[in-house]
Amino acid sequence: MNEVASASFFLRDEASTLAFGRALAPFLAPGTVVWLRGNLGAGKTTLARAILRALGITGAVKSPTYTLVEVYVVSSLYLYHLDLYRFNAPEEFEDAGLGEYFRKDAVCLVEWPEKAAGYLPSADVELFLRFAGESREAQLSVRGERGRECLGALKAFKSTAAS
Repeated sequence: MNEVASASFFLRDEASTLAFGRALAPFLAPGTVVWLRGNLGAGKTTLARAILRALGITGAVKSPTYTLVEVYVVSSLYLYHLDLYRFNAPEEFEDAGLGEYFRKDAVCLVEWPEKAAGYLPSADVELFLRFAGESREAQLSVRGERGRECLGALKAFKSTAAS
């Protein structure tokens, strides 16, 4: 079943973006792939940082723009935060050996997934962040059971975020 479901969320400020990441995090089971899309400054790294913190990362959470990937481990869960912004061609994904991070015991958060089109595993959860004045809008698209669980969790966030 690869049906796609979607919803939009208004994130009025950084605190809302952080809360959105915290709401999503508990539903990112091992094997989940999350694509984070949007223009520079749209909040992709802020959202990834909130997810990682909510999953138990207490140390520094750095942007992987120059390292391509930051590795985090909590108990037996591997968390990989990838940033493909600097790729000039999709083949660089394969050349860099990044496919090895997409495992059944890992959650992969991928910024700029379009830079590895055709090489990157498909997303269970895809978030597109866009500017909405001083705020942000998050368009969420999900596939499969993992994705539907995330969407269900975030629908509850949507109703509490408005208050």
